[in-house]
Amino acid sequence: MNADGSGQRRLTQNTADDAEPAWSPDGRMIAFESNRHGNFDLFVMNPDGSGLRRLTRNPADDAEPAWSPDGREIVFDSNRDGNAEIYVMKADGTGQRRLARSLAEDDWPVWSPRARK
Repeated sequence: MNADGSGQRRLTQNTADDAEPAWSPDGRMIAFESNRHGNFDLFVMNPDGSGLRRLTRNPADDAEPAWSPDGREIVFDSNRDGNAEIYVMKADGTGQRRLARSLAEDDWPVWSPRARK
């Protein structure tokens, strides 16, 4: 929608939960989580809803995407190792890796402004 709330339009059309949208820094892509394949995976699409691509394919839940300030990476949380941990991947979905191991639930990751933390 426009900043004033006008021009609202639906971008996804399915019975799944599509949630936690995150704009890429250049405004060309939207990352989001969806359970359209059973568990939550991460997807990206163009701002008009076209060009849908699935980034993660894991039997666990991958959620809460956040773009790095330069748009090259996406940080997210996943319970693929038994509890919620913080992961990072390239914006195309490759190079997925866990950043830290914790006994606590690690959720809602965000980048520092210069992407150093």
